[in-house]
Parts: sequence; C-alpha cells; structure tokens
Amino acid sequence: MTQTWSPDSWKRKEVRQLPSYPDASALDEVLSRLRSRPPLVFAGEARRLKRQLASVANGEAFLLQGGDCAESFKEFSTDNVRDTFRVLLQMAVVMTFAAAKPVVKVGRIAGQFAKPRSSDVEVQDGVELPSYRGDSINDMAFTPEARVPDPERLIKAYDQAAATLNLLRALASGGYADLHNVHQWTLDFLAGSPAGARYQQYADRISEALAFMRACGVTSDAAPSLEGVDFFTSHEALHLPFEEALTRIDSTTGRAYATSAHLLWIGDRTRQPDGAHVEFMRGLENPIGLKCGPSLDPDELVRLIDILNPGNEAGRLVLYARMGADKVGQGLPPLVRAVKRAGKRVVWSCDPMHGNTTKTASGYKTRVFDSVLKELKQFIEVLRAEGVEPGGVHFEMTGQDVTECVGGAGHLSEADLSSRYHTHCDPRLNADQALEMAFQIAEALKPANGLKRAAE
Repeated sequence: MTQTWSPDSWKRKEVRQLPSYPDASALDEVLSRLRSRPPLVFAGEARRLKRQLASVANGEAFLLQGGDCAESFKEFSTDNVRDTFRVLLQMAVVMTFAAAKPVVKVGRIAGQFAKPRSSDVEVQDGVELPSYRGDSINDMAFTPEARVPDPERLIKAYDQAAATLNLLRALASGGYADLHNVHQWTLDFLAGSPAGARYQQYADRISEALAFMRACGVTSDAAPSLEGVDFFTSHEALHLPFEEALTRIDSTTGRAYATSAHLLWIGDRTRQPDGAHVEFMRGLENPIGLKCGPSLDPDELVRLIDILNPGNEAGRLVLYARMGADKVGQGLPPLVRAVKRAGKRVVWSCDPMHGNTTKTASGYKTRVFDSVLKELKQFIEVLRAEGVEPGGVHFEMTGQDVTECVGGAGHLSEADLSSRYHTHCDPRLNADQALEMAFQIAEALKPANGLKRAAE
C-alpha cells in the first residue's frame, strides 16, 4: 500500500455497515466532542498487549478473549462487569494450570456497542423498520422512533466504556485478581455445578502450590504477578467515524493509536482489501484482528495480511477462524497452509460461536454447546496437523446465569431458553458453560505439551 494513510483516509474507500444519520451536522458535533475527550486506553498499554501477543505467536502463551455479543446500556452494572471479569479469571487459571502456559486475557468489553447486520431492515408482523445496530447507534425497541440512529448514543457509549475501564483496572490491580483469592472468584450459582466443583479442585491445588511457594520464600513482593493481572479490552472496529474521533498520535513515537480499545478487529462482513475498514486499520499501531469466515479465499487472506501487517510483526495480527463445526475441517486447512507458506507471523485464534448459530422453532437464536466444542477441537487438530500451534479462543460469554446456549454439563434444553434469555443480539455461553469450555480447552491443549516435553 503506497497511498498515504491518515485517520480519515478511509473516507476515500467504500464503507459498509455504516448507519445513515438523518442529521449529519448533529453527528459532526458529537464527533467533535469525542475528539476533545481523553483517550480510553493508552499507547503504552497497546504496546504491552502486542508484546504479549508476540509470545502467543511464538507458541509461548495462549490468548483468551471473551465477553458480550453486544454491550447494553440498560444492563450495565458493577456486578455484571465484575462477574464477566471473574469468569474470565477462572477460565484463565484453569487453562494456565492445565496447559502450563501464560494466558493473555482480553475482554470483549468496554466498547462492543455496534453490531454488523446482514440486512439494513427488519420485518416484524409485516412492519419494516431499520435494523437494530447496537446501543451506540439505535435502540432495540421495534418502533420507528427507536430505530433512528442517534449520534448522542456515541457519547453514552464512550461514558459507559470509560466507567467500565475504570472498574476493570481496579479489579485487575487492586487486589481482587490476586491469585490468593482463587477460591473467592466462584459465582454463587456455580457452587453446585460440575464445572464449579471441578474448579474448586483446581483452586485447592493452586492454594497448596502457593502455600509451598510462601514456605520457600516466594511471596507477592518477589512475584508481583501473583497480586494482579494484565487485562485488555477489545471490540469490532465497525463505526469508523467513532473510531477516527478517538484516534490519537502517540507523543513518544509519533504513531497513530486507536484509543477506544487495546485491540480492534475487522469483521467478516467488512474485510474487503480495498474497503474502508481495512484502510482505517492498516495505519494503526494497535494489535488488530481479522475474522476469517468460510468464504475467505487463501490468496485474499495473504493479501490482507500484507496490507495489515506489512512488516510481518509478531503480535500485530490475530486471525479469528469462524467457520462453523461442519465447515472448519474443510475450510481452515487451505488458509493455514497459505499463511504458513507465505511465512506470515500471526496468532491463530478460534471463534467457535458465530458459525454455529441456529434458530429454534419458537424463534430463539441459540448455539449448541457441543457444536461450539466440536469446532474448537477441530480447530486445534487442523492447526497441529499443519505444524502450527493454536494461539487462542474468542467466546461470546457472560458471567450472568443466562439460558441462551443449549447443552453443557447443566444440560440446558430449548425449553429452558425462555427462562433467562437476555442477550441484545447473539446467544452467549453462561458462566457455567464458559468454565466448562475452559476445562475442555485445557484438555485439548495438553497433548502438544506432553509431546514437547517428551521430545526435550
């Protein structure tokens, strides 16, 4: 790409999934206010995440990324943020302990307010209205007034993201994430579940290991990482005017950073090599992601990598395979081979959620736990068959006791969906299902570790 990049050069390209605002001047006024607001995240934090993702790309760590499908203004609360954070902590502990690898923790949180849509309109009972595009754009209520894009919602999204980040930083570094509290992270409704009981066994073993370390003189003063964690945020960079308004030039490097999140990704619907989203993302210094669906051609993927990571920098680019359980075995190998053949340094992560969405006879969108797990296991098998280490997982999940995905050790059925179905968009794993998934990932990652130790 020889064209000069600037934060607004995306405007020269075809842009998709951008809402149509009835009052352009009102949008401009809101964007002007956002440009004057402080950054939500900082360049140094993004650089630290990139270094950790470089370890993932080198097979020395594993990426855990998860959170809401679409964040909600109405459901925002301290408890919901804390509960999602602690389930991710539990998952990370299980995976670190079983797989003997550091886990890079990235929340799908503090900015996931805009959603791509397959259609610009939605029809209910013969009435056609603009589609719901996320709380930062319009309202979920099916009325003409609610579905009009309102730029003031971008300000509310910024404010909620700022409050969420403030809480996450406190939880990550203020003592809550201290590994000595591993027993206290269990949610009340997990106490009687199989995953909760299994987690308690892990917690007991970790507590014993910590007691042994203390006896040997290894305290939190000597190992500060026991007291807190690095926790990063991410979302899909869909609303480009918003992302541009929060782009800043770092004073220490002179480089452009998106300050809305530490990591941004390009969705499967907006990954056109000559499109606006790719153009915007190529100029950022943040680590970035790219969703890779079953329609992606291997040659096009290599072209996209060349555009987005021309320096072939480890930790710069995460590729999210989102194929579906019935397509991953056939669709993923050609992509992995093309990337490996081209010598590209990337993180391969599995998004086993989006390709496994179905609708029940009663009209609920759901995902089957076994299908999600099947895609995840096939992802690991395909990567290892091609001589590439699986790098991470990306889940839509929540710390709430919801009933949106069927299956798992709790044996949720379609009949259970109506009891606590709260998602604003796509179905999420609940805390019990997410923790069970962590155990499954840990088991799937074990063989390679065993083979590696045997070889050594």
